[in-house]
Amino acid sequence: MSIAAGTVHRAKAFSLGQVPAWLWLGVGVYALAVINGRALLNDSDTYWQITIGQWILDHNALPRVDFYSFTKAGEPWVSSSWLSQVLLAASYNLAGWTGPIVLAAACIAATFALLTWILGQRLPALFAIVVTLVALLVPVQHLLARPHVFVLPVMLAWAYGLLSASERGRAPSFWLLPLIALWANLHGGFIFGLVLVGGLALDALWNADRAERKTLALRWAAFGVAALAACCVTPYGWGSVLAARKILDLGELLHLIYEWMPADFSRLSMFEMAILALIGGALYGGVKLSPPRIALVLGLLHMALAHNRNIEIFALLLPIVVMTPVASQFGWQPARFAQMGLPVAVTAVLLVLLGCWSWVLSVNAGFAPPERQSPAAAVDVLKARNSKRVLNDLPFGGYLIWRQMPVFIDGRAELYGEAFEMAYYRALQLKDVNLFLDILKTWEIDAVLLTPATPAVGLLDNIGGWQRIYSDENAVLHVRTPN
Repeated sequence: MSIAAGTVHRAKAFSLGQVPAWLWLGVGVYALAVINGRALLNDSDTYWQITIGQWILDHNALPRVDFYSFTKAGEPWVSSSWLSQVLLAASYNLAGWTGPIVLAAACIAATFALLTWILGQRLPALFAIVVTLVALLVPVQHLLARPHVFVLPVMLAWAYGLLSASERGRAPSFWLLPLIALWANLHGGFIFGLVLVGGLALDALWNADRAERKTLALRWAAFGVAALAACCVTPYGWGSVLAARKILDLGELLHLIYEWMPADFSRLSMFEMAILALIGGALYGGVKLSPPRIALVLGLLHMALAHNRNIEIFALLLPIVVMTPVASQFGWQPARFAQMGLPVAVTAVLLVLLGCWSWVLSVNAGFAPPERQSPAAAVDVLKARNSKRVLNDLPFGGYLIWRQMPVFIDGRAELYGEAFEMAYYRALQLKDVNLFLDILKTWEIDAVLLTPATPAVGLLDNIGGWQRIYSDENAVLHVRTPN
């Protein structure tokens, strides 16, 4: 009787009549993300991302030159995140600012639900859930309504597919290729997906028998070539790969853009706490990894230390890289999430209620980007004066594009390039006053819109030919006075 009862219990635990806990974790993450929706709009780039998506929808075409700035107008530029921009614009048209919030929240929820499920294939349920929650907290400040969030579940599925193939001693299935093709249309970070192919190919070869390595290497190489070809399945073709490369060629400029800055350990952060906990746990438990896995761990750590934007990659991929050897070393058993589930009918009702709640929120919440990135009153003055050539602070570029005003500069660093943006930075920070004055003259600037903390504000207040006509806690506006 006990054996039969155990068999029935296991069947119920994995039956379709129960909804697993990893799904409930995803629902919880979604609800929290929507409730804190304003935090998802803490980036001025969201303005121009939506504007470009709307242009694509209106013209049924893709941009190939710049037409949003007066400094780079007509120069070649491609949008490597065109599909994300279309999704952002469509969601905004559907539900205002709640649309992008719900879309980003759904992608974030799907990512961490998937991570919980993946970890549950090797780890006990409690460990899988705790690791997932830590992985959520580490990069939480960079989880925004921007294209990089939309690719997180795709990246995670792609990495797990490669990792599973490596652990089975096989080449990846070609059915994975649509994932990287989708990634290439959503965000330029797909280049990292190609790097993962090489890293996990080495892991597969390390674990393979000597007699099988040559054949396995050829199969992984064939998959790598196919993956590169899949990355070109975009409206821009090979241009998508070239455009993604431009970001990596920005040199010194990368140290001035927050998401490309190195990690800051001057104050304690969740990222630092996670690293310290990992080092302490590895030292205490005597964790052992193969050389290829060690290289992957160190590579992910280096990326996260070098650039803030890679912290979420570290948080998501490190657990799945180490989960199999760690579980094997300590004899851990896979999770059985379904034991904590609810009937499908109850789940369906709750999901409908969640959808209705999201819709009600879109009507009543009044979500909007923060005022520090949205100098509405100052731009109203600019439009009333019909100003055409505005020297703007970088955080205001997205909002000016949103308001259909040509910008001096915005968040598309790959368009403006290292030399232009470094000169712009030195000028506005008054590291070279003559350069600032030369920009005003060369570009025939008729208005300057800066944040109050920008050093150039004080200079304009004290030189002839310029007058402050508007200021508030977020923006200061100067205009050129008649001679």
